[in-house]
Amino acid sequence: MKKSLLALSLSALFSTGSAWAASDMNAIEARLAALEQRLAAAEQRANVAESRAQAAEKQAQQLAAQQQQTQTATAQVAQRTTQLEQHSASDESNGFEFHGYARSGLLMNSSAAKTQGGPTVTPAGETGGHVGRLGNEPDTYVELNLEHKQTLANGATTRFKAMLADGQRTYNDWTAASSDLNLRQAFVELGQLPDFSGAFKDATVWAGKRFDRDNFDIHWIDSDVVFLAGTGAGIYDMKWGDAARSNLSLYGRTFGDIENNDNTAQNYILTLNNFVGPLQLMVSGMRAKDNDQRTDLDGNRVKSDAANNGMHALVGLHNDSFYGLREGSAKTALLYGHGLGAEVKAVGSDGALLPDADTWRLATYGITPLGGGWHIAPALLAQSSQDRYAKGDSYTWATANLRFIQEISQNFEMQYEGSYQYMDLRPQGYNNRNAVSGNFYKLTVAPTLKASEVGEFLKRPEIRLFASWMDWDHRLDNYASDDAFGSSGFKAGGEWSFGVQMETWF
Repeated sequence: MKKSLLALSLSALFSTGSAWAASDMNAIEARLAALEQRLAAAEQRANVAESRAQAAEKQAQQLAAQQQQTQTATAQVAQRTTQLEQHSASDESNGFEFHGYARSGLLMNSSAAKTQGGPTVTPAGETGGHVGRLGNEPDTYVELNLEHKQTLANGATTRFKAMLADGQRTYNDWTAASSDLNLRQAFVELGQLPDFSGAFKDATVWAGKRFDRDNFDIHWIDSDVVFLAGTGAGIYDMKWGDAARSNLSLYGRTFGDIENNDNTAQNYILTLNNFVGPLQLMVSGMRAKDNDQRTDLDGNRVKSDAANNGMHALVGLHNDSFYGLREGSAKTALLYGHGLGAEVKAVGSDGALLPDADTWRLATYGITPLGGGWHIAPALLAQSSQDRYAKGDSYTWATANLRFIQEISQNFEMQYEGSYQYMDLRPQGYNNRNAVSGNFYKLTVAPTLKASEVGEFLKRPEIRLFASWMDWDHRLDNYASDDAFGSSGFKAGGEWSFGVQMETWF
């Protein structure tokens, strides 16, 4: 094509009649040939450049696609990470939990024979007069708690709890014949309900069979300060301000023999429990219609003068220091009950109380480190009742308890406990009891092994060896024919007991 154009151009030049020398024609042809070669080379370079541009564009497109894929993958990883974090956070408040409490020990006297024991070992124990529990428990007691919690998509929370418990005083491995296995709790809670607002925004509603959430006790003498329990429903944490909240509950309890449907009375307990900062004010009213009409299995009246109603009140102080003096903690409560409320510890549980029964109860305890590896926990529990079971009767007692812990090493501590109780009991012949008064004393030394956190009063598990010495005024042996004091081999004059015990909770 290019050669044809050159030929035509030359033909045109010759046709004009221009005279060219032969040498000039050769030069022109040479220059044209060179020009043609340069054009061909330029065209080739252009083709190569175009190919490279296309390749570069394709590579750029591939790189952009790879970057997009990387960004997408990164976003997906971030999304999965967020989902995993949310799932992990959700797992903390969802699923099953297992909790428990257990104690089990061997107790013997100085002759390696059976002996008496337990925090209620004294005559005052019948009306709640506990003494120090260290080195004084011959039983096996177990609580098994299974819970299921979940947080729903709308933010609401649910909780189900069931508790099995059993207590034994036999040392055998097979104890079915004497088992007290019991379902003590079975209830459901609903919280953070979206429909709730104002004072009810953070409230928790519950129903079922349970121990009240805000019960509290003195662990060293194994006695509740107040114990509200039964079957019913309620609402926790109605908030009236930053430091003010209230609980409202209705519990039912049964008096009588559950094997005889005609031999029962229902006690209904309505409780308002208020908290303002460290202060607590708890007020309960109760009614058990026809409680005085209950009969035994032979049709005889159980107690014709039993109370049909009652009231109960508690004023408490929950300190986050040792009575405001130093680091530690302390709790103090003053309780009063009338009628059915005169059983001030286990609220509403005693159906034999008189309509005029009155009871006052004072409880206080504290925990604090003393330094140098020493820790101390003092406790005081005192109660006075009048017209409790028989007109004119009175039951007065006071327990002072002191426990020391001495840190020896990271796994070993020494525990020392002293317990004193005064009692003046005048039952007016009720239940064949005799009037007595006197004092009780107990001292215990217990070398103790712990896995960690030696010196912490409320950290378990621990395994203890112990030696305890008890004595009491001989008059107390005459209180009853069927209690511990005065029984065979367990009379005033001093008693030694030895043993080993484990205790754990989690």
